[in-house]
Amino acid sequence: MTQSSPPRHAVVIGGSLAGLLTAAVLAEHATVTIIEADTLPEGPEPRRGLPQARHTHLLWSGGARAIEEILPGITDDWQAAGAFRRSLPSDLVSKTAQGWLPRHGEMQFNISCSRDLLDSVIRSRVIGLAGVTTLQQSRVRALEGGADRITGVRVDTPGEENRLVTADLVVDASGRGSRARTWLEALGVSDLKEAGVDSGLVYATRIFEAPEGAHAMGFPIINVQSDPRVPVPGQTATIVPIENGQWQATLSGTYGGQPTSDPEAFIPFAKGVRDPIVGELLEGKKPLTGVSVTQGTANRRIFFEKAELPDGFFAVGDSVATFNPLYGQGMTVAAQGILAVRTLLRAKGLAHPSIGIEAQRAIAPQVAVAWDLATSQDIKYPGATGMKPRAGAGVLNAYVDRLMTGATTKESLTAALLQVITMNRAPTYWVRPAVVWEVLRASEHGALKAAPLTAAERAVAGLDLDGPAAPEAPAEAAQAAQAAETVDTGTSDPADPVGRAR
Repeated sequence: MTQSSPPRHAVVIGGSLAGLLTAAVLAEHATVTIIEADTLPEGPEPRRGLPQARHTHLLWSGGARAIEEILPGITDDWQAAGAFRRSLPSDLVSKTAQGWLPRHGEMQFNISCSRDLLDSVIRSRVIGLAGVTTLQQSRVRALEGGADRITGVRVDTPGEENRLVTADLVVDASGRGSRARTWLEALGVSDLKEAGVDSGLVYATRIFEAPEGAHAMGFPIINVQSDPRVPVPGQTATIVPIENGQWQATLSGTYGGQPTSDPEAFIPFAKGVRDPIVGELLEGKKPLTGVSVTQGTANRRIFFEKAELPDGFFAVGDSVATFNPLYGQGMTVAAQGILAVRTLLRAKGLAHPSIGIEAQRAIAPQVAVAWDLATSQDIKYPGATGMKPRAGAGVLNAYVDRLMTGATTKESLTAALLQVITMNRAPTYWVRPAVVWEVLRASEHGALKAAPLTAAERAVAGLDLDGPAAPEAPAEAAQAAQAAETVDTGTSDPADPVGRAR
């Protein structure tokens, strides 16, 4: 905003992660009011409007890098608050549909902590920005304006009902419960199309006390995925070491195989998935909470970018698309889309005509990539409902299956897999000539037969020391160099504050 520009004001509906990041981007161009239905916590505390925060949340490196661009230094802030920066796949023991991934040296990373901690650090940074204010315990009842332009919102606040808050730009970041479609249709916007895929997934999470010494040694993330190629309910089990010496354990299951809130059934369910390692690790560990269960995890998308939206409005985050949380895409998709909006605003300014629809279209590519990845898998499970795969999807799925099989034995394909899964590259990366060549040569020969835990990790977890163990320390430099000779591993520049090893 130049000195000659008139003062501008933006409204962000929702103090979610997406709403906070949007406010940070808009604060470069206007004063910003975040309208939030809840009371925002001071620290890493639960927020009523985010019940899914109780479950495992992994922020992939693609999302962490985007947030670091928006809020420089945030990765250091997360770690200072207790989060972990975990190297992938060296800090990961994961059984994919095709088998166990080897624990090579760092190719990508994620941020591991509770969702409450992750959000609280971002919230502290954004609310402290000049020009950003919050209107809490307040609910938007309608958009103000018409089908041509939005000029503000009508809000019920603790002290006043139907209060008018004017704005040059309104951004909906109110999440899964967004009423944006209803608000827009009330103004005469009638071409909003919606799609969905529902596998019936249910999540169940319980917090356990980590074994003594596990955090100090950097105990890995443990994950057993389902195999959507097999016509049975998809079930998963995951342990993520989080802050305060805790293990966050999350189970999931689709129609016909869903977990329950019964504490006595939690560990037996974990033992009953494709490999019992998660249940075995939890056996005898002290539970710190009951079992939290969440339903309603369907993939849902509103194609705002294809509609004739009024000027002065766009939507972000879960208001645009919700994804099966199994794939950990939501936070990264939101952050990357908002970073694209920042680029647009810096180039054209908030006052640019049609900035809302252009921002909506800038977000769409990130949403589309995640949507295709999630729905193409979820529709395979028994009882799943929604849009069917595109023509030719079978051939592509067969190729991806072969790539993922290769990722269990070839380091270059492990790197290629993680490039896309962590959302640093689009899936088109998988059809680069160098990757295709490696996929054509891939096989299962030499694949791991059991979870690649080291002897030290098995000991600290109290597992049978006679079981198969991984090498005590991956030869990180040699392995990364070997992978780089065939396929770009995506290891960041040494000057990258997010990408550097810690």
